[in-house]
Amino acid sequence: MTSRVRTEEAFKQTMAHPGLTILQPNASQEEPEIILGIDLGTTYSLGAFMKAGQPSIVRDESGDGRVPSAIAFLDNGTVEIGAKAKARSIADPTHTAYSIKRLIGRTLEDLRKDLSFVPYQIIERETSDGRRVLHVKIDQKEHTPEELSSFILREVVRRAERATGKSIRKVVITVPAYFDETQRQATRDAGRIAGLDVVRIVNEPTAAALAYGLESRKEGKIAVYDFGGGTFDCSILDLHAGIFKVLSTHGDTHLGGDDVDRALMQLAVGELGQSLDDMDPILKQEIRDAAEAVKIALSRDESASFIVSSINYRRTVTRIEFEKLIGPLIERTLKSCLAALRDAGTDPSAIDEVVLVGGSSRLPIVRRRVEELFGRRPHMEINPDEVVAAGAAVQGSILAGQLRQVLLLDITPLSLGIETMGGAVSRLIARNSTIPVQATERFTTFVDDQTGVDIHILQGERELARDCRSLGRFKLGGIPPMPAGLPQIDVTFLLDANGMLQVNARELRSNKQASIEIQPSQGLNRDEVERMIRESIVHGKVDFEERRFIDLSNKAETNLRATDKGLTQAGSNLTSEERSAVDHAISKVRSSLESRNSDKLQAALDELDQATRPLAELLMNSVVKAEVAGKRIDDA
Repeated sequence: MTSRVRTEEAFKQTMAHPGLTILQPNASQEEPEIILGIDLGTTYSLGAFMKAGQPSIVRDESGDGRVPSAIAFLDNGTVEIGAKAKARSIADPTHTAYSIKRLIGRTLEDLRKDLSFVPYQIIERETSDGRRVLHVKIDQKEHTPEELSSFILREVVRRAERATGKSIRKVVITVPAYFDETQRQATRDAGRIAGLDVVRIVNEPTAAALAYGLESRKEGKIAVYDFGGGTFDCSILDLHAGIFKVLSTHGDTHLGGDDVDRALMQLAVGELGQSLDDMDPILKQEIRDAAEAVKIALSRDESASFIVSSINYRRTVTRIEFEKLIGPLIERTLKSCLAALRDAGTDPSAIDEVVLVGGSSRLPIVRRRVEELFGRRPHMEINPDEVVAAGAAVQGSILAGQLRQVLLLDITPLSLGIETMGGAVSRLIARNSTIPVQATERFTTFVDDQTGVDIHILQGERELARDCRSLGRFKLGGIPPMPAGLPQIDVTFLLDANGMLQVNARELRSNKQASIEIQPSQGLNRDEVERMIRESIVHGKVDFEERRFIDLSNKAETNLRATDKGLTQAGSNLTSEERSAVDHAISKVRSSLESRNSDKLQAALDELDQATRPLAELLMNSVVKAEVAGKRIDDA
């Protein structure tokens, strides 16, 4: 396909993008629908929803809103997500998956540098249609990053449902601004596999600006520095007359707190004279956890102890040494900031507000270097771990009709185009274009009597197709035989507000047309996603039953211990019939525990509760008598 002819309306941009604010609750008495905002993070994930016109973070009993993005697979077939999974990572590292966000939408070649740092096995499978699909292999089972991410999403939603008392299906999920089409689609697929309706994909830096309510300024330029667990982005936003417009974004989807941990790991491994590739998985995980602890400690202290107890490794790391070690990583983030400023056509002195986002932005060297670059103290009033989820909740409230609007115009971070004759790239949508956006270009054929053309969709900034990321292909056939150059083929790209791409091709003379919603050349296709959704429903029932049995087992063990103690204290006062009923109920509970049948165990527990009522009355009477006699209850 060659000889492009641009139409006059090659780059049409719409302005019908939903707006955002956190100012005015809906006046309706009807309680609005909850659309949960989710920050699906590399290290931690969080959920938030709007409450009384303000974002509210979903928190656990201890007040922590963070759900560790870790999944542990137990020998009994159950799955643990969050803090319990993270706690198991040292004792059982090969059965615990984490940092899944760095895998989503990627290929094995993308991850070559990561493989030695993780204890679990990452493999790649090629499907019959030539796509490459990553899997994390745990024992004999394989799980795609989308499936693993769906476990985390379900856990965040489960906590939110418990906090709100409502069933939640609709969500807004945030992604790094520099996520490409493949990674965005994979994130949406993870939500669908979790049984969720992903109503919007939002860029993390944009969400952060919303959470700060910076729209209260009349106008100004805002820089958002987002340094998370696995990714980095810098976005430049312009605020004018109530319109938030993202001018540019630049970043690295493979630069984050994980890399800081790995720098410390390499320090220890080098001093031990070992290789990560050959290291025992348990030791590797112990070193990783120790490195993370050192990083956190040096965020507040001038020195920290790096301790790996199993091999008697101990050394002190000073903040000066640490900052020298990770200095190159921080400089990479600053280069991205300068690139974002350059793309926005501005410079640091023109920036009015700077916002720090992501747990890694707590590092003192980050705050210092960012302040030096922009010449002003950055905002960190909102917990950097929580600010993105809070902004996602604001976006969700708009989509639910809860809050009035402030217009927000986001962008696409990378150029989109197609391959033309000779392997060149024809760009239809340039990077940093405001979305939603539609672009059309006209092409023709290269060979006489050509009756079909292949449309190869690409993303990237290089001039040759081989150097860009392949997003997918489709064929336009049925073109009437004509001399080369005569057919007129309009190719239209439509990039929606979520950053999702649809491509249509139409030959004008014959009106033959074909289209595709991007299915990347790696990752899951629609059928596989649908299969996983169906399987998640089936497995969800199994998981529920397993969890129910575990809960009932714990209750049974507690009740049996209490019954044994009660029999020791007052069993001799039971009638023979009462004692026989208690013994029979105890036996039934024990046999039901062995059967692993939840219904049988529940029935047995009910029977034990009924049979032990006379025993409970005897125990209560003894307590009352002790009180009357002036004894302490403890002495009864």
